[in-house]
Amino acid sequence: MRDIFHRIARKAAEIVGSPVAFVLALALVIFWILTGRYFGYSDTWQLAINTGTTIITFLIVFLLQNSQNHDSRAIHLKLDELIHSAKTARNKMIDLEDMSDEELNQLHAEFEKLGERLRKKDA
Repeated sequence: MRDIFHRIARKAAEIVGSPVAFVLALALVIFWILTGRYFGYSDTWQLAINTGTTIITFLIVFLLQNSQNHDSRAIHLKLDELIHSAKTARNKMIDLEDMSDEELNQLHAEFEKLGERLRKKDA
């Protein structure tokens, strides 16, 4: 079940992010605007676009989030492998995504100080 959902999510992300999907969505909005006069700009006419876009957005959010989670996990694993393989790297950098915000802030401050020292050294 997960594999099927993941394949659907990846394909949906690919399709939704394409120029063709944008042009089709734009065409649909233009068509909707043009039909407004025919339907007298009624509440039902407005409700049609509102309901349609809300449902599509609601469903797409879940599909895109799944795809994003998968990509993010893969990137983290690749970075963990690079850290693990570098002899001078600190292995505590592996799985940073599991650290608390406070721990990440401390590490960020450490790297800011390192950056300042390197800039001074290069100057």
